[in-house]
Amino acid sequence: MEGGSAKRAGTLSFGVPEIDAALPGGGLAYGALHEFAGGGSGTVDGAAAALCVAGIAARTKGPVIWCLTRPDLFFPALAQVGLHPDRVIFVESDREEDVLANMEEGLSFGGLGAVVGELVRLPMVSSRRLQLAAERTGTMALAVRRWRRQTEANDFGQPTASTTRWRVSVMPSEKLPVPGVGRAQWLLELMRVKAGECAEFLVRACDDKGRLDLSSGSADGSHSSSRSVYSA
Repeated sequence: MEGGSAKRAGTLSFGVPEIDAALPGGGLAYGALHEFAGGGSGTVDGAAAALCVAGIAARTKGPVIWCLTRPDLFFPALAQVGLHPDRVIFVESDREEDVLANMEEGLSFGGLGAVVGELVRLPMVSSRRLQLAAERTGTMALAVRRWRRQTEANDFGQPTASTTRWRVSVMPSEKLPVPGVGRAQWLLELMRVKAGECAEFLVRACDDKGRLDLSSGSADGSHSSSRSVYSA
């Protein structure tokens, strides 16, 4: 691919002061690699992580490249969090090595809103290449760590060159004053951030603009952690 537009600098704000305050620069850095994974090894948390990433990508400017090996994305769900299919270029590969190569090529192209890649493993050397490619063009790199079995999830604890690392877990839906299903809620855990501290946030899932906001309180009171959980 030919080179794209000029390098983008700065950060993408979540629009939630408590989350932005936990991130150097007040948001997710452009020109950097960010990792997301489900809180468990199941498909439900994995889908939540993918939707969280889609919501972030939706709030960037320009086309989005989404690299994957499993064509199991539910397009209407992406649109519901603000990422419409007409903005997305899906690149399907047979091997994860090709996903990494396609991500790096997309990041080197420039002029994109974000480059997303679905990966089981993210070796340090590969993550470093993605981080450097993102730095050169200012494009945001988003790695969605997806696994089919619990043993694969253990790789998420290995060190990488990512600027931030997040975990997304599905929580009980927001309670309504009348019968019905409320807005989905997630526990958003900032597991690692360069020049920052870990934090946890109980949030309402992305709306149709890709925006999160803090939930009004604990979803069910069952979550326990040594870290504070921020809520409205």
